[in-house]
Amino acid sequence: MSTLALRGPARVVVLQHRRVLWITGALALAGVVLLTASMWWNSGTADTYADTGCSFMDTSPRCVTAFQDMLSHQAWLRDVLHLAGIAMMILPAAIGLFVAGPMIGRELESGTYRLAWSQSVSPTRWLLAKLAVPAAITVVAVPVLSAVYAWGRTSPDTDREAWYDTTAYAATGTLPTASALLAIALGALAALLVRRTLLAMGITALAYGAVALTLGAVRDSLWAVSTVVTPLNATGGQPRDSLWVGASLVAGDQRLPRDICDPGPVADMDRCLADHHVTGTYVEYHPASHFWPLQLVGTGIVLVLTAVAVALAFRVLRRSHG
Repeated sequence: MSTLALRGPARVVVLQHRRVLWITGALALAGVVLLTASMWWNSGTADTYADTGCSFMDTSPRCVTAFQDMLSHQAWLRDVLHLAGIAMMILPAAIGLFVAGPMIGRELESGTYRLAWSQSVSPTRWLLAKLAVPAAITVVAVPVLSAVYAWGRTSPDTDREAWYDTTAYAATGTLPTASALLAIALGALAALLVRRTLLAMGITALAYGAVALTLGAVRDSLWAVSTVVTPLNATGGQPRDSLWVGASLVAGDQRLPRDICDPGPVADMDRCLADHHVTGTYVEYHPASHFWPLQLVGTGIVLVLTAVAVALAFRVLRRSHG
Protein backbone atom coordinates (compact mmCIF):
# COMPACT_ATOMS: atom_id res chain seq x y z
CA MET A 1 0.00 0.00 0.00
CA SER A 2 1.56 3.29 -1.07
CA THR A 3 1.71 5.89 1.68
CA LEU A 4 1.67 8.62 -0.99
CA ALA A 5 -1.96 7.81 -1.78
CA LEU A 6 -2.96 8.02 1.88
CA ARG A 7 -3.80 11.08 3.91
CA GLY A 8 -4.06 11.90 7.59
CA PRO A 9 -4.25 9.19 10.26
CA ALA A 10 -4.20 6.28 7.79
CA ARG A 11 -0.89 7.44 6.37
CA VAL A 12 0.52 7.77 9.89
CA VAL A 13 -0.57 4.22 10.74
CA VAL A 14 1.17 2.83 7.66
CA LEU A 15 4.35 4.80 8.39
CA GLN A 16 4.35 3.70 12.03
CA HIS A 17 4.12 0.03 11.16
CA ARG A 18 5.73 -0.07 7.74
CA ARG A 19 8.44 -2.50 8.83
CA VAL A 20 5.91 -5.02 10.11
CA LEU A 21 3.81 -4.55 6.98
CA TRP A 22 6.82 -5.14 4.74
CA ILE A 23 7.81 -8.26 6.65
CA THR A 24 4.26 -9.57 6.56
CA GLY A 25 4.03 -8.95 2.82
CA ALA A 26 7.35 -10.69 2.26
CA LEU A 27 6.24 -13.73 4.24
CA ALA A 28 2.95 -13.91 2.34
CA LEU A 29 4.77 -13.66 -0.99
CA ALA A 30 7.23 -16.34 0.11
CA GLY A 31 4.32 -18.63 0.97
CA VAL A 32 2.70 -18.09 -2.42
CA VAL A 33 6.01 -18.73 -4.21
CA LEU A 34 6.67 -21.88 -2.17
CA LEU A 35 3.23 -23.33 -2.85
CA THR A 36 3.39 -22.43 -6.55
CA ALA A 37 6.85 -23.97 -6.88
CA SER A 38 5.67 -27.10 -5.09
CA MET A 39 2.71 -27.40 -7.46
CA TRP A 40 4.98 -26.99 -10.47
CA TRP A 41 7.48 -29.54 -9.11
CA ASN A 42 4.69 -32.00 -8.40
CA SER A 43 2.70 -31.45 -11.59
CA GLY A 44 2.24 -34.57 -13.63
CA THR A 45 4.26 -36.88 -11.40
CA ALA A 46 1.70 -39.67 -11.74
CA ASP A 47 1.65 -39.22 -15.54
CA THR A 48 5.45 -39.20 -15.63
CA TYR A 49 5.54 -42.44 -13.68
CA ALA A 50 2.93 -43.98 -15.99
CA ASP A 51 5.04 -43.02 -19.01
CA THR A 52 7.90 -45.14 -17.68
CA GLY A 53 5.84 -48.27 -18.30
CA CYS A 54 6.51 -49.47 -14.74
CA SER A 55 3.96 -51.00 -12.42
CA PHE A 56 3.78 -50.98 -8.66
CA MET A 57 4.83 -54.63 -8.64
CA ASP A 58 7.93 -54.04 -10.76
CA THR A 59 11.03 -54.32 -8.56
CA SER A 60 13.63 -53.34 -11.12
CA PRO A 61 15.99 -50.58 -9.92
CA ARG A 62 14.73 -48.18 -12.60
CA CYS A 63 11.09 -48.65 -11.63
CA VAL A 64 11.76 -48.55 -7.89
CA THR A 65 13.60 -45.25 -8.33
CA ALA A 66 10.80 -43.81 -10.46
CA PHE A 67 8.18 -44.90 -7.93
CA GLN A 68 10.09 -43.40 -4.99
CA ASP A 69 10.54 -40.17 -6.93
CA MET A 70 6.79 -39.93 -7.49
CA LEU A 71 6.08 -40.59 -3.82
CA SER A 72 8.61 -37.97 -2.70
CA HIS A 73 7.00 -35.34 -4.93
CA GLN A 74 3.54 -36.15 -3.61
CA ALA A 75 4.69 -36.21 0.03
CA TRP A 76 6.35 -32.82 -0.39
CA LEU A 77 3.21 -31.20 -1.77
CA ARG A 78 1.06 -32.84 0.87
CA ASP A 79 3.28 -31.46 3.63
CA VAL A 80 3.36 -27.99 2.06
CA LEU A 81 -0.44 -27.94 1.77
CA HIS A 82 -0.82 -29.06 5.37
CA LEU A 83 1.49 -26.33 6.65
CA ALA A 84 -0.20 -23.75 4.42
CA GLY A 85 -3.58 -24.71 5.85
CA ILE A 86 -2.30 -24.34 9.41
CA ALA A 87 -0.81 -20.95 8.54
CA MET A 88 -4.16 -19.82 7.11
CA MET A 89 -5.89 -20.91 10.32
CA ILE A 90 -3.42 -18.96 12.46
CA LEU A 91 -3.40 -15.87 10.25
CA PRO A 92 -6.62 -14.22 11.54
CA ALA A 93 -5.51 -14.60 15.16
CA ALA A 94 -2.09 -13.15 14.29
CA ILE A 95 -3.72 -10.11 12.69
CA GLY A 96 -5.92 -9.62 15.75
CA LEU A 97 -2.94 -9.85 18.10
CA PHE A 98 -1.10 -7.23 16.05
CA VAL A 99 -4.06 -4.83 16.28
CA ALA A 100 -4.56 -5.48 20.00
CA GLY A 101 -0.86 -5.12 20.78
CA PRO A 102 1.50 -2.94 18.72
CA MET A 103 -1.16 -1.04 16.78
CA ILE A 104 -3.57 0.11 19.53
CA GLY A 105 -2.68 -1.37 22.90
CA ARG A 106 0.85 -0.02 22.98
CA GLU A 107 -0.28 3.52 22.11
CA LEU A 108 -2.95 3.50 24.81
CA GLU A 109 -0.57 2.06 27.38
CA SER A 110 2.25 4.52 26.64
CA GLY A 111 -0.02 7.52 26.07
CA THR A 112 1.37 8.35 22.61
CA TYR A 113 -2.17 8.50 21.25
CA ARG A 114 -2.45 11.97 22.81
CA LEU A 115 0.00 13.30 20.22
CA ALA A 116 -2.31 12.25 17.38
CA TRP A 117 -5.35 13.71 19.12
CA SER A 118 -3.55 17.01 19.62
CA GLN A 119 -3.01 17.29 15.85
CA SER A 120 -6.68 17.94 15.05
CA VAL A 121 -7.36 14.20 14.83
CA SER A 122 -10.46 13.20 16.75
CA PRO A 123 -10.54 9.93 18.72
CA THR A 124 -13.09 8.56 16.26
CA ARG A 125 -10.88 9.30 13.23
CA TRP A 126 -7.89 7.86 15.07
CA LEU A 127 -9.66 4.56 15.77
CA LEU A 128 -11.17 4.48 12.30
CA ALA A 129 -7.69 4.69 10.77
CA LYS A 130 -6.41 2.00 13.12
CA LEU A 131 -9.18 -0.30 11.92
CA ALA A 132 -9.27 0.73 8.26
CA VAL A 133 -5.62 0.05 7.45
CA PRO A 134 -5.46 -3.60 8.61
CA ALA A 135 -8.99 -4.20 7.29
CA ALA A 136 -8.08 -2.93 3.82
CA ILE A 137 -4.96 -5.07 3.73
CA THR A 138 -6.94 -8.07 4.97
CA VAL A 139 -9.69 -7.91 2.34
CA VAL A 140 -7.02 -7.76 -0.37
CA ALA A 141 -4.38 -10.19 0.87
CA VAL A 142 -6.31 -12.93 2.68
CA PRO A 143 -8.57 -13.86 -0.29
CA VAL A 144 -5.48 -14.11 -2.50
CA LEU A 145 -3.72 -16.40 -0.02
CA SER A 146 -6.86 -18.49 0.41
CA ALA A 147 -7.32 -18.78 -3.36
CA VAL A 148 -3.72 -19.92 -3.84
CA TYR A 149 -4.18 -22.53 -1.11
CA ALA A 150 -7.45 -23.72 -2.68
CA TRP A 151 -5.71 -23.95 -6.07
CA GLY A 152 -2.97 -26.05 -4.50
CA ARG A 153 -5.58 -28.50 -3.22
CA THR A 154 -6.77 -29.15 -6.78
CA SER A 155 -3.67 -31.18 -7.60
CA PRO A 156 -4.80 -34.67 -8.68
CA ASP A 157 -1.40 -36.22 -7.95
CA THR A 158 -1.56 -36.31 -4.17
CA ASP A 159 -3.93 -37.26 -1.38
CA ARG A 160 -5.34 -34.19 0.32
CA GLU A 161 -7.61 -33.37 3.18
CA ALA A 162 -11.35 -33.52 2.54
CA TRP A 163 -13.27 -30.27 2.12
CA TYR A 164 -14.81 -30.67 5.57
CA ASP A 165 -11.52 -31.22 7.37
CA THR A 166 -10.98 -28.52 10.00
CA THR A 167 -7.84 -27.13 8.39
CA ALA A 168 -9.06 -27.17 4.78
CA TYR A 169 -12.48 -25.77 5.65
CA ALA A 170 -11.13 -22.88 7.75
CA ALA A 171 -8.50 -21.95 5.15
CA THR A 172 -10.72 -21.76 2.05
CA GLY A 173 -13.80 -19.89 0.93
CA THR A 174 -14.97 -16.64 2.49
CA LEU A 175 -14.45 -17.64 6.11
CA PRO A 176 -10.71 -16.74 6.38
CA THR A 177 -11.33 -13.12 5.38
CA ALA A 178 -14.33 -12.75 7.67
CA SER A 179 -12.40 -14.36 10.53
CA ALA A 180 -9.51 -11.93 10.05
CA LEU A 181 -11.90 -8.96 10.16
CA LEU A 182 -13.43 -10.33 13.35
CA ALA A 183 -9.97 -10.69 14.90
CA ILE A 184 -9.22 -7.05 14.03
CA ALA A 185 -12.43 -5.90 15.71
CA LEU A 186 -11.81 -8.05 18.79
CA GLY A 187 -8.24 -6.79 19.03
CA ALA A 188 -9.36 -3.17 18.95
CA LEU A 189 -12.12 -3.77 21.49
CA ALA A 190 -9.80 -5.60 23.88
CA ALA A 191 -7.14 -2.88 23.64
CA LEU A 192 -9.66 -0.12 24.35
CA LEU A 193 -11.12 -2.00 27.31
CA VAL A 194 -7.93 -2.94 29.17
CA ARG A 195 -5.39 -0.45 27.72
CA ARG A 196 -2.56 -2.92 28.33
CA THR A 197 -0.64 -4.45 25.46
CA LEU A 198 -0.04 -8.00 26.67
CA LEU A 199 -3.37 -8.29 28.44
CA ALA A 200 -5.21 -7.07 25.34
CA MET A 201 -3.36 -9.60 23.18
CA GLY A 202 -4.25 -12.40 25.58
CA ILE A 203 -7.92 -11.44 25.68
CA THR A 204 -8.01 -11.20 21.89
CA ALA A 205 -6.54 -14.67 21.50
CA LEU A 206 -9.01 -16.15 23.99
CA ALA A 207 -12.03 -14.37 22.49
CA TYR A 208 -11.15 -15.28 18.91
CA GLY A 209 -10.37 -18.86 19.91
CA ALA A 210 -13.72 -19.16 21.68
CA VAL A 211 -15.60 -17.90 18.62
CA ALA A 212 -13.67 -20.20 16.27
CA LEU A 213 -14.23 -23.26 18.46
CA THR A 214 -17.93 -22.47 18.91
CA LEU A 215 -18.46 -21.92 15.20
CA GLY A 216 -16.64 -25.16 14.45
CA ALA A 217 -18.81 -27.04 16.95
CA VAL A 218 -22.08 -25.83 15.41
CA ARG A 219 -20.91 -25.85 11.79
CA ASP A 220 -22.81 -29.01 10.85
CA SER A 221 -26.12 -27.45 11.97
CA LEU A 222 -25.76 -24.24 9.94
CA TRP A 223 -27.40 -25.82 6.90
CA ALA A 224 -30.02 -28.52 6.46
CA VAL A 225 -28.46 -31.95 6.11
CA SER A 226 -29.13 -34.39 3.30
CA THR A 227 -30.47 -37.82 4.23
CA VAL A 228 -30.46 -41.30 2.79
CA VAL A 229 -32.04 -44.56 3.95
CA THR A 230 -30.27 -47.79 3.11
CA PRO A 231 -31.44 -51.36 3.84
CA LEU A 232 -29.52 -53.29 6.46
CA ASN A 233 -26.27 -54.81 5.20
CA ALA A 234 -26.60 -52.91 1.92
CA THR A 235 -23.67 -51.15 0.29
CA GLY A 236 -23.75 -47.53 -0.75
CA GLY A 237 -25.42 -44.85 1.33
CA GLN A 238 -23.95 -41.37 1.54
CA PRO A 239 -21.88 -40.16 -1.44
CA ARG A 240 -18.12 -40.10 -1.37
CA ASP A 241 -16.45 -36.91 -0.15
CA SER A 242 -19.39 -36.14 2.10
CA LEU A 243 -19.41 -35.22 5.78
CA TRP A 244 -21.17 -37.76 7.99
CA VAL A 245 -23.35 -36.01 10.55
CA GLY A 246 -25.39 -38.72 12.21
CA ALA A 247 -27.21 -42.00 11.76
CA SER A 248 -30.09 -43.94 13.28
CA LEU A 249 -31.94 -47.18 12.71
CA VAL A 250 -35.18 -47.31 10.78
CA ALA A 251 -38.06 -49.44 12.06
CA GLY A 252 -41.19 -48.78 10.02
CA ASP A 253 -42.01 -45.08 10.46
CA GLN A 254 -39.81 -44.79 13.53
CA ARG A 255 -36.17 -43.86 13.97
CA LEU A 256 -34.31 -45.66 16.73
CA PRO A 257 -30.94 -44.84 18.30
CA ARG A 258 -27.99 -46.57 16.69
CA ASP A 259 -26.90 -48.08 20.00
CA ILE A 260 -30.24 -49.64 20.80
CA CYS A 261 -28.62 -52.97 19.98
CA ASP A 262 -25.28 -52.92 21.75
CA PRO A 263 -22.41 -54.57 19.85
CA GLY A 264 -22.09 -58.22 20.79
CA PRO A 265 -22.27 -61.65 19.19
CA VAL A 266 -23.65 -61.54 15.67
CA ALA A 267 -26.57 -63.78 16.60
CA ASP A 268 -27.59 -61.51 19.48
CA MET A 269 -27.27 -58.45 17.26
CA ASP A 270 -29.45 -59.96 14.54
CA ARG A 271 -32.02 -61.05 17.12
CA CYS A 272 -32.14 -57.54 18.61
CA LEU A 273 -32.59 -55.91 15.20
CA ALA A 274 -35.36 -58.37 14.36
CA ASP A 275 -37.11 -57.78 17.69
CA HIS A 276 -37.19 -54.05 16.98
CA HIS A 277 -38.27 -54.62 13.36
CA VAL A 278 -35.27 -52.68 12.06
CA THR A 279 -35.22 -52.55 8.26
CA GLY A 280 -32.50 -50.04 7.44
CA THR A 281 -30.21 -47.22 8.42
CA TYR A 282 -31.04 -43.51 8.25
CA VAL A 283 -27.94 -41.43 7.54
CA GLU A 284 -27.58 -37.64 7.76
CA TYR A 285 -24.71 -36.02 5.90
CA HIS A 286 -23.44 -32.92 4.13
CA PRO A 287 -22.42 -33.55 0.51
CA ALA A 288 -19.59 -31.57 -1.07
CA SER A 289 -22.18 -29.23 -2.61
CA HIS A 290 -22.95 -27.92 0.90
CA PHE A 291 -19.51 -26.37 1.23
CA TRP A 292 -20.60 -22.94 0.03
CA PRO A 293 -23.91 -22.79 1.93
CA LEU A 294 -22.09 -23.71 5.15
CA GLN A 295 -19.33 -21.21 4.39
CA LEU A 296 -21.68 -18.34 3.61
CA VAL A 297 -23.86 -18.86 6.67
CA GLY A 298 -20.76 -19.11 8.86
CA THR A 299 -19.32 -16.01 7.21
CA GLY A 300 -22.55 -14.11 7.86
CA ILE A 301 -22.41 -15.00 11.56
CA VAL A 302 -18.78 -13.90 11.81
CA LEU A 303 -19.48 -10.60 10.04
CA VAL A 304 -22.37 -9.86 12.42
CA LEU A 305 -20.06 -10.50 15.38
CA THR A 306 -17.49 -8.23 13.73
CA ALA A 307 -20.00 -5.40 13.39
CA VAL A 308 -21.01 -5.82 17.04
CA ALA A 309 -17.37 -5.74 18.19
CA VAL A 310 -16.65 -2.62 16.11
CA ALA A 311 -19.74 -0.86 17.47
CA LEU A 312 -18.70 -1.72 21.03
CA ALA A 313 -15.17 -0.48 20.38
CA PHE A 314 -16.41 2.95 19.25
CA ARG A 315 -18.82 3.06 22.19
CA VAL A 316 -15.99 2.35 24.63
CA LEU A 317 -13.89 5.05 22.96
CA ARG A 318 -16.67 7.63 23.22
CA ARG A 319 -17.32 6.83 26.86
CA SER A 320 -13.65 7.04 27.74
CA HIS A 321 -12.76 10.13 25.74
CA GLY A 322 -16.07 11.65 24.71
